[in-house]
Amino acid sequence: MTYIYHYDSPLGGITLSSNGKELTGLWFDGQKYFGDTLPKVYEKKYLPIFEQVTRWLDIYFSGKAPDFTPPLCMDTTPFRKTVWEIMLTIPFGKTMTYGEIAEQIAKQKGLRKMSAQAVGGAVGHNSISLIIPCHRVVGANGSLTGYAGGIDKKVQLLQLEKTDMTKLFVPKTGTAL
Repeated sequence: MTYIYHYDSPLGGITLSSNGKELTGLWFDGQKYFGDTLPKVYEKKYLPIFEQVTRWLDIYFSGKAPDFTPPLCMDTTPFRKTVWEIMLTIPFGKTMTYGEIAEQIAKQKGLRKMSAQAVGGAVGHNSISLIIPCHRVVGANGSLTGYAGGIDKKVQLLQLEKTDMTKLFVPKTGTAL
């Protein structure tokens, strides 16, 4: 059974989903890919995991880095899981490029090169956004692209974390807007 809970954040509503023990999804209302991970049958119920996630979100939205990660269920492909695990290491208030993540994976796997574009696909399909911080992943030139919750939310989240935004920009055109 899948359970859901609604959290009201300063940036709008957030839907949480759980298998009963771990967080399986966290989306801003209206975010892309929401339907990919939420089954047709679910129950609205407040669970201990939602209490932990709510505490994490309350700390985060107060402008502080939470000192714990709630139990997460990353039910995805091995490649996406590798990308998401790297994203979990990006410190609060810092960013990493798609290319830097690709380089880390290539090094881990003993490959000469890894596609930053493939990393972008994995980042974009993150079903536990915010806690697995895809908003901290940026283009090589500082472009704020690739946030399924919307570029406006990506900017607000980075500002909340007091990220140095001087070298970052919102592109004027492109598919990620």
